[in-house]
Amino acid sequence: MQLPLIASTFITVFLAELGDKTQLATVALSSTTHAPVAVFIGSSTALVLASLLGAAAGGSLAAMLPGHWLQLAAAIGFLIIGGNLLLRPAEGEASPLPTVED
Repeated sequence: MQLPLIASTFITVFLAELGDKTQLATVALSSTTHAPVAVFIGSSTALVLASLLGAAAGGSLAAMLPGHWLQLAAAIGFLIIGGNLLLRPAEGEASPLPTVED
C-alpha cells in the first residue's frame, strides 16, 4: 500500500475542506436537525463520491495529458478564482480597481 501518498492526500484534502462552504453547509444542516449522525453520513457519502469522481477524472486525464500540464491547469484555475475573489468588490463596496471615466 502507498501509505505516504494516502497520508499526504488525507492531509491535503482535510486542510482544504476545513472552513469551506461544504463544511459550513454541514454545520448549518446539523444545527437545524436533531440527527447529526444522519447529516454526517450524508455529507461523508457525498464527499466520498465527489472524491471518487475527481480521482477517476484525474486518472483518465493523466492517461491523455502529462501530469505537469494538469498541475499547471489546476494552478491557473485556482489563480483565476482567487484573483476574481480578491478583485471583485463585495456588495455595496467600491471596486478596488481604478476606473477610467470619459
